[in-house]
Amino acid sequence: MSVLKDTFVLANGVHIPKLGFGTAPLKGAAAYQAVKTALDVGYRHIDTAAIYLNEEEVGRAVKDSGLNRDALFITSKLDASIKSYDAAIEACHASLKHLNTDYLDLYLIHAPWPWDEKYRDYSAGNVAAFKALEDLYKAGHVRAIGVSNFDPGDLENILAHCDIVPHVNQIKLHIGHPQFATVKMCKTHDILVEAYSPLGRAKVLTHPALVEMADRYGVSTAQLCLRYVLDKDILPLPRSANPKNILANTELHFTLDAADLKALDALTIESIEFGTPVKKA
Repeated sequence: MSVLKDTFVLANGVHIPKLGFGTAPLKGAAAYQAVKTALDVGYRHIDTAAIYLNEEEVGRAVKDSGLNRDALFITSKLDASIKSYDAAIEACHASLKHLNTDYLDLYLIHAPWPWDEKYRDYSAGNVAAFKALEDLYKAGHVRAIGVSNFDPGDLENILAHCDIVPHVNQIKLHIGHPQFATVKMCKTHDILVEAYSPLGRAKVLTHPALVEMADRYGVSTAQLCLRYVLDKDILPLPRSANPKNILANTELHFTLDAADLKALDALTIESIEFGTPVKKA
């Protein structure tokens, strides 16, 4: 079976395609065309966010694809600067309007702190925002809820003060940056981990150990990186505007043996700090 047809099952029973298509930082015509191409080659899981300023293009590509809405899984994210209940409710409805859809399959708090105040304590605001997500979920506006960029301490705050355990935590994860502690905590609480930047923003693709291993499997280093994530029961979200790469990233008809997985787990590659998203058209 194609990886595009495989799913993980979230704690609430919702099925989520195992391979998603990321859209940051694509905008305008580039965002539209990339999403349209991804849908054409078989992706059914599209990941966007309010701060990417491409929700309208994503929505238009979905509409123009001719696919039924219930055949798709669409994620968006609450702007990380929003840390209040009322503003979170309003932001979700704005995303629904931009995407031209009646519901989201997944809605995430984008980060535990505003992007220009990284690592500051917004515990109370995160609880307020997540309570809004809980009510959006209960009202049927979203089918699943979660967080992004939350470390174990951020997750503990939500678990201690909210009613619903996040269904998903989307984090930066790639070979050389495996985030063991966060992944372990998520799996303990049945929170699916999604990996953004699973290719290490291309920095890891020329690493000699990856090149050698990819050659042994007869695949590209990008495909090796994506298979690594999948073989750890984590959901990768590759992004590309290149039609050839969009297709190649779906051709993952192999698995890594245990010894190679262990070797990749032990590999040290300097992680690339995620940049602060900017709202520029």
